[in-house]
Amino acid sequence: MTDNKHHYFFAIKLPNEVKTFLNRWVQMHNTQYPFKRWVHPEDYHITLAFLGFVEKNLLEKVQNQVGDMLKHEDSFDLTLDEIGTFGSKKSPRIFWAGVKESEELNLLQKKIFKICLESNLNLDKKPFNPHITLARKWESNQVFPSEKMPLLKNSEDGDFSFTVSEIALYETHLNRTPKYKEYALYTF
Repeated sequence: MTDNKHHYFFAIKLPNEVKTFLNRWVQMHNTQYPFKRWVHPEDYHITLAFLGFVEKNLLEKVQNQVGDMLKHEDSFDLTLDEIGTFGSKKSPRIFWAGVKESEELNLLQKKIFKICLESNLNLDKKPFNPHITLARKWESNQVFPSEKMPLLKNSEDGDFSFTVSEIALYETHLNRTPKYKEYALYTF
């Protein structure tokens, strides 16, 4: 990928307290889960629509349409839930933190996805599975301990909830850490 051909995606920008909470959890548990690459805390997010490479004029059009749509949205709360994986159960490729089912989140994702599809962007059609990627590529000879997956709780062993009030359009820079740069930010 040349330097001027970045990939883009719309995502929920997580509040700093969520990033801090997840990073603390990772620091306490990362030796139990030997993954090759741990995600930088500044890169934690919930992807709503991955756009890939997009020509600048089309990107600007989609940005404006999403921005107009978000002017009519209200903030809503999400709650961290479970830890999970994607890929092989024995040797997963993605280690993630999930959120409890949210009608507001699902509806928001559908609206953004629809705008992108109507602009003829070639989007991944897999079902929406909201998650925050924590690490990639299991790196152990041992089988991943999937039966011991903890729930994400605050220090009082209660739910960790937060308010969603920002959507970002991120630009990917694979050769940097953190690797996602805010290209546009929408507050609602």
